[in-house]
Amino acid sequence: MKKIVIAPDSFTGTLSSGEVAKIISDAVRECSAETEIVSVPIADGGEGTVDAFLTAVGGERVEKQVTGPKNTPIPSFYGRLPDGTAVVEMAAAAGLPLMGGQLNVGMATTYGVGELMRDALEHGARRIILGLGGSATNDGGCGAAAALGVRFLDAQGAEFVPTGATLSRIASIDSSNVKPLLRDASIIAMCDIDNPLCGERGAAAVFGPQKGADAGMVRTLDEGLLHLAEIVHRDLGKDVAERAGAGAAGGFGAGAVAFFGAELRRGIDVVLETVRFADLLKSASLVLTGEGCFDEQSLMGKAVAGVASRAKRAGVPVVCIAGAVRGEAQGAREAGISAAFSIQKEPMPFAQAAPLSKGNLAFVTKQVLSLFLAAKSADGFNP
Repeated sequence: MKKIVIAPDSFTGTLSSGEVAKIISDAVRECSAETEIVSVPIADGGEGTVDAFLTAVGGERVEKQVTGPKNTPIPSFYGRLPDGTAVVEMAAAAGLPLMGGQLNVGMATTYGVGELMRDALEHGARRIILGLGGSATNDGGCGAAAALGVRFLDAQGAEFVPTGATLSRIASIDSSNVKPLLRDASIIAMCDIDNPLCGERGAAAVFGPQKGADAGMVRTLDEGLLHLAEIVHRDLGKDVAERAGAGAAGGFGAGAVAFFGAELRRGIDVVLETVRFADLLKSASLVLTGEGCFDEQSLMGKAVAGVASRAKRAGVPVVCIAGAVRGEAQGAREAGISAAFSIQKEPMPFAQAAPLSKGNLAFVTKQVLSLFLAAKSADGFNP
């Protein structure tokens, strides 16, 4: 076998995409030492996005102290790729784990995300990939916008930095100061949900409870985001309320478009284009991908589906190795996935299975490779 491309997503709550890729790579080497291995860990915009990009294409991790979601200084980072593109994951400056279990979505801020973006721009970045995922916030991206120079004024003309609970105080928005900073830059936001900004499918109603919001706070947050959308439309001339993906990351999807002129795109598409996945597939014999749970949802725009569709166009077979395989996953073969295997050797609760994931993943990878090599050596086999 000449070449195998390894392009897994993370196993949520167990292994990062980088860890999954390494385990699979090591197992492949044990089975076929002469095979060329191309490792492309996949990220969806949440925690681990920077490391996934750096592992896939190289670059450097830039450390910086910023304002955390609780409005206190924290150590953070972003990635600088070889072509100068900066990768910023909002989870690194406004993520749920940074709240330390003290969830306060009404007052949590994205200001630190803007500080990371500003640092990248001031150091020459002309393209920023912004990962929207894992947020503790619901401020519509106003905190990040304020860090980049957008001015939010209340009814008395006083400038302030809005949070989810104070969005309704915004009387006007002035974005003139941020325009020079972004003049020659493009912002691409990785966004894998299509929720609008407000309403029963909006940021507050769907994701607010996960961030600690009770029913009363959900109403406050939703009303605040609606108010923000109205002021954005009036002062900035942008209609973001019903835009697909506007509700991502506590409304940061809407804010990214309104304040930064960002393009909202599926995370997997951004990743695969950035790493030039089509080129990596050339002369490949097999693609190994994976995720925590493979089911019918996997075929609806998630990482595995993105990998498979491109591999199918290149005529390369794809095998998915997952933490669990559920249901029939109708349409898998049509989507380009030849087979899907679970790493679980026997039924058991997640808490028991998680510590066994590394060993089980290596074992199943070796089984898949052994089967593939045996079939490939058979007369008439044509992958």
